[in-house]
Parts: sequence; C-alpha cells; structure tokens
Amino acid sequence: MSSETTTEIGSYFISNYPPFSQWKKELTPKFHEALQAEPDRSIPMGMYLHIPFCRKRCKFCYFRVYTQQNAETIKNYVDTLDKEVQLLCDQTAIKDRVLKFVYFGGGTPSYLSSKQLLMLRERLSQSVSWDSAEEVTFECEPGTLSLEKVKTLKEIGVTRVSLGVENFNDELLEENGRAHLSPEILRAYEWIQQVGFPEVNIDLIAGMVGETDENWQNCVEKALEMEPDNLTVYQMELPWNTVYSKEILEEGVQSPVADWPTKRRWASEAMDRFLAAGYQISSGNELVKNLDTDRFVYRDNLFRGGDIVAVGVSSFGHLQGVHYQNKDQLEDYIQTVQSGELPVNRAMVPTEHQKLIREWVLQMKEGSISVQPLRDKFGVDPLVEFAEPLSNQQRAGYLEVDGDTIRLTRKGLLQADSLLTEYFEEQYREVRYT
Repeated sequence: MSSETTTEIGSYFISNYPPFSQWKKELTPKFHEALQAEPDRSIPMGMYLHIPFCRKRCKFCYFRVYTQQNAETIKNYVDTLDKEVQLLCDQTAIKDRVLKFVYFGGGTPSYLSSKQLLMLRERLSQSVSWDSAEEVTFECEPGTLSLEKVKTLKEIGVTRVSLGVENFNDELLEENGRAHLSPEILRAYEWIQQVGFPEVNIDLIAGMVGETDENWQNCVEKALEMEPDNLTVYQMELPWNTVYSKEILEEGVQSPVADWPTKRRWASEAMDRFLAAGYQISSGNELVKNLDTDRFVYRDNLFRGGDIVAVGVSSFGHLQGVHYQNKDQLEDYIQTVQSGELPVNRAMVPTEHQKLIREWVLQMKEGSISVQPLRDKFGVDPLVEFAEPLSNQQRAGYLEVDGDTIRLTRKGLLQADSLLTEYFEEQYREVRYT
C-alpha cells in the first residue's frame, strides 16, 4: 500500500494558517499589544471556552484532555476560567463588545454536572454575557448526559448542541476508546429532542478502527433516522500524540486505520445518502437540512477572520490580527491565571498575505468560494494570486472556476484539506502542521 493512501501519522485537517508549529513564545507581547489597542468594532467577536475533562481518552484523540477528574479539580478550573474572563474583559480590545457566538469545546464540556454548569454560567455572567449571541454551541458526549443536564444546557443559553456519536457499533466504540455505547446515544438524543434546541448536530467518523462497509451503511441509516439539523462526517486521521500513533511508533505496528481512498468512498456514500434524504452540502464534512437557516455561526466567523477570544487551558484564539494559544498544561495554566496574569503561551502575527491565504484555504473547505469579498477585503485578486494552484487543481478535477466563484467537485470536496497546502507560502508547505 503506498504511503499516499495509507493513513500515516500527522495532521490532515487544517484549521489555521500559518501552521501552529510556527507560532512562537517570543511573539506573545504582540498579543498583549493587540489586547490594549482600540478594536475594529466592525469585526464580529466570539469566545471559545475549552473544557478539558473526559471520562476516558479516545485512542484517536489529540486534544489536551484530563480523565476522571474530581469535583475539586473542576471547581478550581471553573474558578480559573472566571478569573481569566475577568482579566480579558477589562482590556480595551474586548471591553464593551458584544459576543456574537460562543463555543464550549473539549474535552467534554458535558462532563460537568448540572450544578457545575450553573456555577460556570453564574460566575462568568459577572464579566461576560452571551444572552444576545446568535449561537452558543456546546459539545456533548452521549454517556455524560441526563435529562436534568440537557435542561440545564437550555437554561444556560445553549442554542446548538453537538453530539459526538462517531459510530453506532458498540464493539467499534470500545475498540476506539470511546466512553459511550449505542444505547446512551439514543437516550441522550431523546432528551435533546424533548427539551428542544434551535439546532442539533451529530458527528460521525468514517474509518474508525474496525469499520466495515456494512457497518458504515448501518451508521449512515441510523444517523438519518435521528433527523438532526446538521450531520458532520469526519475522516479519521492519526495526529502525533494519539494512543494509536504511539503504538505505531513504539511497537512498529501497521496503521490500523482504513486507507484514504476507503474513507473518502465511505464519506462520499454518506453524502449521497444524506443528499437523497434532502440534506444540503454546507462544507466538505457538513450537511444541513436547510442552508438558509442552519448556519454554523462559529465556523462562518472563524473562516472569515472574526475575533475569537480563547479561554481555558491550551485554547486557541485570534484577536485583532494576532493568533495565539494559551498554556497547555493544566497546573501551569491555573497557576498563571490565579497569579493575575493572562496564560498566553505562544502567538503569531500573520502578514496581510498570510491572512488572505488563511481565509482562502478555510473557505475552500466549505466547497465554494466567492472571490469578490476577498478581493474587496485584501485589495488583491485571488484568481491572479493563486493562479497556479487553481490551474493545477482544475486540471486534476478537484475544482471548477466559474467567473468569480470557485467550486470544489465531489472529488475535491472529499479531500479538501489535502489540497490546501498548495496555497501555502513555500516555506510552510513541508513543515509539521502542529
């Protein structure tokens, strides 16, 4: 099997530019300068809150997570989030600005109990409000939910629930280290439907270890029966610090994940089935019931250069043209914030050209790009700037250029992330992504 088709170790999914590996500690003063500068209020602002706790670590997970933590640790963490938000909200760049969107990511935000969630909301509300936000997204692991907790999510203002289903086969879920089993998915979903949210998303992963054609088709059918507003299908990858990656490196075992052509075929079959059921393509890995109403506000703003205030351990943000990330060790993060300092660990100040590349490659993931807004924003013509990669990729059948619109073909859509490095500046094309 060639290395081009094998799922090898490394990050495939692109979510920023320049690559994270290029962000530097010595650039953190630039973040503090941005924080003290008068903001451009025409730019929408949102907040990402990282909750790093999980019941157990999935074997394909590469996020900063801590398993089986007690109530005392969680209380300390909530106190620290509150303190960090206080420190941030006093700064010129953030003060008096309204949050357009909020995203609770993890880890497993739903690991927190109802009581802890209410405490988090109460503590944070003294510094920041998301009452008027267009969208408040909350990631949930099915086995952590109860009817009481789902009601609490509604009470604290969540408008978009994202349920990490991944697969419906218990053997596969156990093999891949997921904490939940299939009965918990259906029970959790019933509670979510009972309480009612404007938007519900479910995640599936094509190519989990042990996946088969027959089982994947069953998963697709079961997902359709649930009739969520959004369906997200990821293709499994093996970033550097996962359990599976360590086994490959340390024990010399072969990659246990399905090869890329198989995963793309599975994702394409899912797409066909969802389209036949009336869903519409929202990006290379997202389908929605209605493109006009099922907006993913967090993604839309992230991909268009919106300000995102990062809160929590290892959280990533973008403020006034500066990328930054918080410290990624829990004790270090808590100590820094409790001493009255912001916990920023590294930063990057992209050039105007790099900002253009960032927005271009991220919007490519949506499957079509309207060129004129980028031309207006950056004062250069992307069709000229990116003429060579566009020509190469059009020739290879990955996209079509139709006047001022770039459209990815199905072939391009299924491997959008693999096309993006061709738009990177040369010095970043071969570097490690994270």
